[in-house]
Amino acid sequence: MAAMLATTSAHAQSSLAGETIHITRATGAIAIDGDLSDEGWRTATRVEKWYEVNPGDNTEPSVKSLALVTYDDRFFYVAFQLDDPDPTKIRGPLADHDGINGQADDMAGLFLDTLNSGRTATLFLVNARNVQYDAVVDDATGENQSPDFFWDSSTKTTDRGWNIEIRIPFSSLRYKNVDPRTWGIILYRNYPRGFRYQIASAKLPRGGNCTVCRENLLTGIGHLPSGAHFVAAPYVNASQDARPRGGVAGASLVGDVKPRGGADVKLIPNADNAIDATVKPDFSQVESDTAQISANERFALFFPEKRPFFLEGVDLLQTPIQAVYTRTISSPRWGGRVTGKEAGVRYTALVAGDSGGGSAILPGANGSSFADRDFESTVLVARAKRDIGLSSVGGLVTDRENRGGYGYNRVVGPDFQWRPSASDVVTGQLLFSDSRTPHRVDLASEWTGQRLSGHGSHAQWQHSTRHVEWVGQYKDFSDEFRADDGFVPQVGYRSVFGDGAWVVHPKSIASLVRSAVNVEQQRDRSGALITRRVQPNVFMQTRLNGFMLIAYTDDRTRAGAFVIGRRFLNGFVRISPTRQIRTIGGDWTVGEDIDFANARPARGATVNVFASIQPTDHLEIEVLRNQRMLDVDTEGRPRARLLTARVSRLKSTYTFTSRMFARVIAQYESTRQDPSLFRSRVDARSGRFSGSALFAYKINWQSVMFAGYGDERALSLDERQRLRPSGRQFFVKLSYAFQR
Repeated sequence: MAAMLATTSAHAQSSLAGETIHITRATGAIAIDGDLSDEGWRTATRVEKWYEVNPGDNTEPSVKSLALVTYDDRFFYVAFQLDDPDPTKIRGPLADHDGINGQADDMAGLFLDTLNSGRTATLFLVNARNVQYDAVVDDATGENQSPDFFWDSSTKTTDRGWNIEIRIPFSSLRYKNVDPRTWGIILYRNYPRGFRYQIASAKLPRGGNCTVCRENLLTGIGHLPSGAHFVAAPYVNASQDARPRGGVAGASLVGDVKPRGGADVKLIPNADNAIDATVKPDFSQVESDTAQISANERFALFFPEKRPFFLEGVDLLQTPIQAVYTRTISSPRWGGRVTGKEAGVRYTALVAGDSGGGSAILPGANGSSFADRDFESTVLVARAKRDIGLSSVGGLVTDRENRGGYGYNRVVGPDFQWRPSASDVVTGQLLFSDSRTPHRVDLASEWTGQRLSGHGSHAQWQHSTRHVEWVGQYKDFSDEFRADDGFVPQVGYRSVFGDGAWVVHPKSIASLVRSAVNVEQQRDRSGALITRRVQPNVFMQTRLNGFMLIAYTDDRTRAGAFVIGRRFLNGFVRISPTRQIRTIGGDWTVGEDIDFANARPARGATVNVFASIQPTDHLEIEVLRNQRMLDVDTEGRPRARLLTARVSRLKSTYTFTSRMFARVIAQYESTRQDPSLFRSRVDARSGRFSGSALFAYKINWQSVMFAGYGDERALSLDERQRLRPSGRQFFVKLSYAFQR
């Protein structure tokens, strides 16, 4: 397999790369102020050849763009001069870091592949008000915006458009200490006018299965600093988490003020290695998780990781089976990590002590549940991956050892990705698990101290050309497979999935139309049907910088001991019509449904609507309303309302500058149920309110000041049904990054 990967992928990489850009060292100083008249820009390399890659197919752009590229002893520089026929229509409001709207904002920047891998790059983008966005882009796993980097930028609006200056310290980049160097780069511009126009310095043909692989080759860089880098980010904070006295709802709130201090340390001795350590880490969240309705859900919901310590080499931990989900480390006391590359093998190894207090997923064939993990654990995650051209082979090991004799979970197995052509990607992973459950039947009935062992496998072939796209996928998970350090909420099944699509690019109200049919069948290990689904659908990229999907679903799904058929319509729409109405949209499902709690047919609707309004460049107001309704037929009561679940959320952010903002969030979740229609006891009504206020000042992503307040209230179940206090939080945090 490795030899075949090497032959095909090395050839693919050399043939896919774009034109070469040769740069020279700056001959003068450059000030980052948006003014391109500095002496250092006079001899910078000019990039004037651009391609409209969407909706056009590498056509001549309708607007002119110019990029300037150079470097000096400490920094890598890129500047953009972006013409606009009507500068009053430039979009780019103030926001927090990573707060750029890809559909709605004017922005530009670069993909920078300093290791010349042809598959992984760091993305640096800036909108018209100098809001920065950075991410890691990997052709195998996609884009991950969680990592942050140290860099500077400035923007300036002119009578012909707008300018950007970007300065990236070499200490923020990984590169080999050899001369001459060849890097990879793609210069990029987003121009939202009616359609979302995407413009790049490299050709990105339709139907391709990679982006970084098409990068321009960047030559002329030499005699750079060694690349060694050290960051220490100590912090102090103080918080009070007050709860009802004696645990009685409505009682007075009590809680001590707790001071705390700790530090994150990162050492990068060279381009290939990084060492991270943390003592008493502060992994507090400053914003509630995205609102999701959990009523009538079969499986656990996924929430993204946001904590900085887990984000070094984050692309390495993404595999077809999500056997690593670092949010399972819910309350770490300490952590250490090594990430590097040796003999062409990239690797990362992480060890952390988890105090517990989170929830463990208890997976099943037809649903999942949770159990409290109220015991300490030591967690190990190790991953290695060898890139062979545009393909790769790798392996994963995870281990959670519960303290106090409460068992363990160990997972190991290989994975690969093979790109036999520019249109095909074949991916596979095989994992084996060995577990001993905790002896805690008080927390979960299956936690009897029993020994479990099983396997999980995933195989997929994806094909993409200009007009034809298809994917075939097979999964096989045994009943006893467990991944306690991952997110695998379903086990004990085999599934086959297929999707075929025809893609066209009309020049009308839509710039892309993808008509598709996907089919899926899942069966448990005995061969009994879990679900069978057929779904024709149409996806479109539309005017007003929008996109939408309309689908019809016909499926049969098991609920308890029964297999129930249902047919329903579903879809979503999202547009960005004006500078003031930044985003508006929603998604919906309506038609036949299933009452999973009581294993019977139902009818219902789920409607989620949201909008982001920008009255000024400083103020953003986001509103969200999610609602699920479910009706059932019973004897003597046709079409009775079983439940109504709602989430209402208001978020208002005032951004003073690109470094300072104030934010207020209010969210109310409620559920109304008819207890007479349930087989088990349920409350007729429940509700929970959470509110928070935050002030933040950020010099960079690790030098910050936060001050905040949180308030939680729960709906009482007595006859008065009031929202009674259930929690209150105050916190303040100071952190500063010392760099060398």
